[in-house]
Amino acid sequence: MMPPRFDLTEDQIDRVVRAFYAAIRRHEILGPVFARHVADWPAHEARIARFWKKAILYQPGYDGNPMQVHMAAGDIRAGHFPLWLALFDETLHRVLPPDPATAWSALAHRIGRGLRMGVEDLHGRTDGPPVLR
Repeated sequence: MMPPRFDLTEDQIDRVVRAFYAAIRRHEILGPVFARHVADWPAHEARIARFWKKAILYQPGYDGNPMQVHMAAGDIRAGHFPLWLALFDETLHRVLPPDPATAWSALAHRIGRGLRMGVEDLHGRTDGPPVLR
């Protein structure tokens, strides 16, 4: 078994995911987007927690395709990702100690860049070349 990417527990992942989606549901822009796609919040949170446990702790249990899901949604735009990441960072730094919050944030930003670029490709870029930062 591989060691985790960084020091984090399953419980910490679950707490971050619950706190983040509570904030998402209250968010004026992201809340309605998520509400159109998530009918069962506990099931969604459990699935996303499995995603992060696989990405961070290398645990089996998640077999989805985030790129495909985000592209198929149809109403997710590149501009949603900075909002998502800012809210995720805020949650990480509120719930976790500084070191794992910073490490998880870096991983989330790397994943978010890829998802944003996929969404930009799907909807066509109208404002120039991709932003790779």
